[in-house]
Formats: sequence, structure tokens, C-alpha cells
Amino acid sequence: MHRTTRIKITELNPHLMCALCGGYFIDATTIVECLHSFCKTCIVRYLETNKYCPMCDVQVHKTRPLLSIRSDKTLQDIVYKLVPGLFKDEMKRRRDFYAAYPMAEVPNGSNEDRGEVSEQDKGNLTDDEIVSLSIEFYEGSREEKKGTVENGDLEREKKNGVRFLRCPAAMTVMHLAKFLRNKMDVPSKYKVEVLYEDEPLKEYYTLMDIAYIYPWRR
Repeated sequence: MHRTTRIKITELNPHLMCALCGGYFIDATTIVECLHSFCKTCIVRYLETNKYCPMCDVQVHKTRPLLSIRSDKTLQDIVYKLVPGLFKDEMKRRRDFYAAYPMAEVPNGSNEDRGEVSEQDKGNLTDDEIVSLSIEFYEGSREEKKGTVENGDLEREKKNGVRFLRCPAAMTVMHLAKFLRNKMDVPSKYKVEVLYEDEPLKEYYTLMDIAYIYPWRR
């Protein structure tokens, strides 16, 4: 039996915060030699006068330390998803900066660099956000049960087709399955499972989890 484990964001902070500024990572950047990560502006500024990692003292590069750091987009995405409001606040700061200093525009900068990406475009969800999704009967399951479906259930199943729902992002697969059982009048002798493509989803997954785990877009 799977259990949902809840942990506080403060327990993850050591993995999400920059040792140089003490804040959450912004443009997370990792040193190749030791894999310690920092905010991009923090580590670039630090390496202007130092050639050693500020956490473990490993030599970054003898002459050009900036060659040994890499942008860590995966880590930054994790930070944005775990820290509520951080992405939105950072985008606002960037827009405000470029509005105040229009001549400071970054050459070939992305929309995110300029703060012109919304949380919706980024794919970030909040617990109370309403998610639109479509669900349909699993074709593989339908074929397997073709010989055992009773009282015309299969024909009724075909007619039902695709269902479109709007649900809170915090809704779990377990509650979705219960809703479908009641809505579709599924007899209690049948088990209701929700799948993403061919993979059964864990009961404790929320729609937000599914959006983050799978390549699912709005």
C-alpha cells in the first residue's frame, strides 16, 4: 500500500539554496569539477576573484574558471516548482529591471531572460488551479475484455467516448477514479484504474504531480 509522505520545504532548503547569497537558486549553475550549484550571478561574481569552489575548495580552473560552470536547467525547474511564487516574483523583477534600464537588454536573450514568461507558459501549477483534461476508455483493456463484458456494457462504453473534465490540480487519482465510478455507474465488481498512455497511475498522484512527471502540457 503506497502512502503519501509530506515533507516541509525547509527540509529541502539545503538542496535548493545558494551558499553564497542564502536565497533560492536563480539561474542555477553547477561547477563541473565538484557538482556544487549556485545562482549564476553569485558564482560568476565569486569566480572573478577566486578559482576555487566556495563550498569544497576544489580548483575550478587554473586560468579561466568560467569555462568550468554549466547552467543547470533541471535543478532550476525543480526549485521553481517547489517554491511557491518564486518564478512569478523573479519574472516580475526582470521585467521591472528592463523597464527601468531599456539599454541593458540582453543580446539574443530568451523571453524568460527578459521576464516575459508567465507561470502558465512555464507549465507551473498551483494547488487551487483548475486543470482541463480529457479521459477515454483504455483501448487495450477494452479489447482484452471484449469476450467477458456483460449486458451490453461494451457497447455503452463505446458510446460514452471521450470525457472532458475540469478538476483542481490538487485532485488525486484515487478521487478521480471514485468520481468516474459514480459518474459512469461502474459496477462495484470492476476495478477502476486511471492510466497515462499505457502506464497505471498511482492513487496518491495529484494532477499537478502528473503534469510534472509526464510530458503533459496544457
